Amino acid sequence: MTTTDKVSVLRALHVPGSPLVLPNVWDAASARAVQDAGFPVVATGSAGVSRVLGYEDGEGTPAGEMLAAVARIVRAVSVPVTADVERGYGLKPAELAERLAATGAAGCNLEDTDPATGELVDPGAQAEFLAEVRAAAGQDLVINARVDVYLHGRTSRQEAVERGRRYLEAGADCVYPIGLGDEAEIQALAAELEGPVNILFRPGTPSLGRLAQLGVARISFGGGLQQAAHAYAQGLFAKVRKGHSPY
Repeated sequence: MTTTDKVSVLRALHVPGSPLVLPNVWDAASARAVQDAGFPVVATGSAGVSRVLGYEDGEGTPAGEMLAAVARIVRAVSVPVTADVERGYGLKPAELAERLAATGAAGCNLEDTDPATGELVDPGAQAEFLAEVRAAAGQDLVINARVDVYLHGRTSRQEAVERGRRYLEAGADCVYPIGLGDEAEIQALAAELEGPVNILFRPGTPSLGRLAQLGVARISFGGGLQQAAHAYAQGLFAKVRKGHSPY
């Protein structure tokens, strides 16, 4: 498939009630494993990729290194890849779109927390940023717009809906209210937004099947799988240190 074909496939898989499930990967090997397991799309997670590269999440990874990692993952698989690029690493929208296109990525996550201050970006400014990325990329990029109000301890569905609607109007394909796990709130937000919604799966979140029933269109796993894999590797190393076989 060409990148344009992959973008079309990725966009079409955002179906409320039949969600796209994305076990986020952290390198080329994990990407191949996800593809081999039968998933139609590979998604990177900034936390996992950053840890593997030796940096902290929250734009601690230099843009060039993160985008190079995305490019390696794209080369390793034949399915569409959507990349978590945090808030764009300070790149101007046109440059961000250009450099994402150079990796071959079909989509990206863009968050609305300012990494420099740790505060939420003004929704109008974020909508303008997303609109400029959309204008630069055209339709050859699936944009998943993160809404961080729940990460910041706010419980206002109205604020999340208002931000989500502005981001969709600005050209985002999907809205990602990260940190939202309450069943009733997920269902209400999905209904009010009238656009595809991405939910982060973590302990305490409704099951995959229930999230589908609630109208979710996309389910991510964030850095959880990389953390679990790392913990398992630590156990293997401890066995070897004690003189035991890890197998």
